[in-house]
Amino acid sequence: MATWRDPARLRSTVERILAFYHPDCIDTTHGGYIAQFDEETGVIYETRSKHLVATCRFVANYSIGAQFVGLDWCRSAAEHGVRFLLEHFRDDDRGGFHWILDGTERRDSTRICYGHAFVLLALARAKAAGVGSRTIPLEETAAFVIEQFWEPDRGLCKSEFDADWQRAESYRGQNANMHMCEAMIAAYEATEDDRYLDRATTIAEALTVALTRETDGLVWEHYTPEWEHDFEYNRDTPEDTFRPWGYQPGHQIEWAKLLAILSRYSDADWLEARARDLFEAAIDIGWDQRHGGFYYTLDRDGEPVVTEKYSWEVAEAIGAAAVLYERTGDDDYLDWYDTLWSYADDAMIHPAFGNWYTKVTSTNDPVPTTSGIAVEPGYHPIGACFESLRALE
Repeated sequence: MATWRDPARLRSTVERILAFYHPDCIDTTHGGYIAQFDEETGVIYETRSKHLVATCRFVANYSIGAQFVGLDWCRSAAEHGVRFLLEHFRDDDRGGFHWILDGTERRDSTRICYGHAFVLLALARAKAAGVGSRTIPLEETAAFVIEQFWEPDRGLCKSEFDADWQRAESYRGQNANMHMCEAMIAAYEATEDDRYLDRATTIAEALTVALTRETDGLVWEHYTPEWEHDFEYNRDTPEDTFRPWGYQPGHQIEWAKLLAILSRYSDADWLEARARDLFEAAIDIGWDQRHGGFYYTLDRDGEPVVTEKYSWEVAEAIGAAAVLYERTGDDDYLDWYDTLWSYADDAMIHPAFGNWYTKVTSTNDPVPTTSGIAVEPGYHPIGACFESLRALE
């Protein structure tokens, strides 16, 4: 069998992941996508719930399938999602995008930066892939998102507003800003507009340089409204999906990937240097030497708190290793690339269907799918293949 360095295998992996969801994920009743698939059986367990992040990730996945794998059916599938995003998730009266829909009805209209970052990412990927007969409103959406969320004196984004944009949540978080950085990079790649690249670099420097001086170079998750480290936030809920307490090795290495990508477009020496530092830190403190995989969270002394392993962490590490190898030519990254794919193949990838489990136990047994709203329709593993293709080809 071809190795994971083979572009043909990477493309076939993207197609296989998409095929786990397609065409059953195309909701012909309400529009948009169905994301609630049991990861072990492939059975759909709920059809009405529509999450903004899942919708955007489907659009991004299909756009990558169209642009980088050459799958013509992905183009119409991506257009299907863009149409639903703009016609039902977008709030034309108050601006912004709803967080959760029930069919086409509003269930939660909280204005969440994390979700709006993925809107920008989806529109950027769709624009780059030439998806759709309609104009992709990337520029106007980006301008609105920046107007609402951006804190110019900090070079970072607020996290959340109420539905009427009247009250901002006091919490500040790195995760939403990390994905806003990712979205700005994608917007730059789709438009070659330097304003997006400048914004991405500003976010990256604030979070991975300025704010890590107090944490020995590691990125902490939670902050006060003044962007001071909040070391107590969610201390009692370390397994929270979006805001867990502790250091996340997966986010250290995801930042390594984003910084390495930024170094493609910038001569700033700190980008590659910090990318290397964060990759090394994630491996040193987060990789389970006995069973493989990354612990979900660590305490401030570097001891594991949540020992389950999430597939997104491994996927982001694969992308980081590929891009860092491209940028540096250092074979150590290529060795880690092989190791990470080997672990994913053994522990994360369904042997029959090719989809990735959301998470496994500390000893790599798949954790059964819950009945909640799904937000990860293969976005991270497809992203791993996407970055690997761009780096290794």
